[in-house]
Amino acid sequence: MEDLALKERKFNRFITIVSIVVPLVVALLFGVKIDGVERMGFLPPIYAAINGLTAILLIAAVMAIKKGDQALHQKLMTTCIGLSLVFLVLYIIYHMTSESTSYGGEGISRYIYFFILISHIVLSIVVIPLVLKTYAKGYLGNYESHRKFAKITFPIWLYVAISGVVVYLMISPYYVN
Repeated sequence: MEDLALKERKFNRFITIVSIVVPLVVALLFGVKIDGVERMGFLPPIYAAINGLTAILLIAAVMAIKKGDQALHQKLMTTCIGLSLVFLVLYIIYHMTSESTSYGGEGISRYIYFFILISHIVLSIVVIPLVLKTYAKGYLGNYESHRKFAKITFPIWLYVAISGVVVYLMISPYYVN
């Protein structure tokens, strides 16, 4: 029991550090532009597709665990975390090589776009410690606590994944070629 508590404290320390460092690094790198590098304009549809795939796999993972397939659930969730990391790297690369695109829509669509964008950004920061904490609970075999966290984490992560696709679809007509 004491060994489990020690492992959980180590995970919590790691989770806290990652949850602070990742948003700070992304914010800092967002302002960095690499001179002399070709614009990576092909990346947004790729990372939007990664968000879409993450959403599908999150749903598949929930279905797997409801059917009692813990091994498949774990593989799918690990894949979702990996996809989120790939998304993050591609997102940073794009913004370090390209100017941000302004949304060109007007009227109600503009308000909807910014509502979805802002909620997506805020929840993408909030979900980092939730995902890591939920994953750690499952990894350590604390399944009761894992389930409690997952009930909060799953809908937020699913919203972040889906809203990422929606943001891309809404802004894609305004990308500069």
